Amino acid sequence: MNRNEPCWCGSGQKYKRCHLDFDEKIAAFPIDYKKDQCRPPHEIIKTPADIEGIKKAGVINDGALDLIAQNIKAGMDTLTLNDMADAFITKHGGIPACLNYEGYPKSICISINNVVCHGIPSKDTILKDGDIVNVDITTIFNGYFADASRMFMIGNVSPETKKLVEVTRECMELGIAAVKPWHFLGDVGAAIEKHAHQNDYSVVTALGGHGVGKQFHEEPFVNHTGKKDTGMLLVPGMVFTVEPMINMGSYDVFIDADDGWTVYTKDGSLSAQWEKTILVTDTGIEVLAK
Repeated sequence: MNRNEPCWCGSGQKYKRCHLDFDEKIAAFPIDYKKDQCRPPHEIIKTPADIEGIKKAGVINDGALDLIAQNIKAGMDTLTLNDMADAFITKHGGIPACLNYEGYPKSICISINNVVCHGIPSKDTILKDGDIVNVDITTIFNGYFADASRMFMIGNVSPETKKLVEVTRECMELGIAAVKPWHFLGDVGAAIEKHAHQNDYSVVTALGGHGVGKQFHEEPFVNHTGKKDTGMLLVPGMVFTVEPMINMGSYDVFIDADDGWTVYTKDGSLSAQWEKTILVTDTGIEVLAK
């Protein structure tokens, strides 16, 4: 675009004073198409206003997860947890993003044991001693989304099961640590896959992380397996989730035919997931929702 035109980011500044140098750096960065490397499109680069909006949504989202952490216990039904999170989010001016999203019937996802993700809260689903539970919450605030999930261990969890939960969190943190500006998105999946396989676990490949902003799911798609130095170039201003789903058995999954949402491990093995929303910065990353 012309140097004196308003910048594509909507800042109102002239392009030459805003993103010209940034775009020139991206354009000059060497790309190896044999490694499926590519440059990020403008539309997934967040402005300072966008980032501030996502952060505010993240504060509410973190608060809802903190509330769940304070109350979750054996004997509770998962609908009670859903309603607790819904009330917190709406009280603070947010909107539960999951509710009615493509027909999803509840405000959050609660996935237990061999449920990989998208478990539907129910009055009939009671948490039991020894369960592992993923609670996944996405909040909209003033048009911006923030997304995170945490694992909870109910009562007396076996050492083998506890290890799965802990290693899955390590996988997420290693994936996030691999995010560096002017490196590549494939580094994330490579770090996660390596750690999971070193612990004899598998990584779900049918689902992955995603961009976050003014929509629930944006580009890029974040694979949790992969090779270093492949995929999209990571540049400051990109916002996406890292949310590995790690299985004790096979990585194969299936969707419940009756509800159309709940994803199970195909072999019935246990599954765990942790998720954060992160921002790529000039020097590394910033966590926007946890």
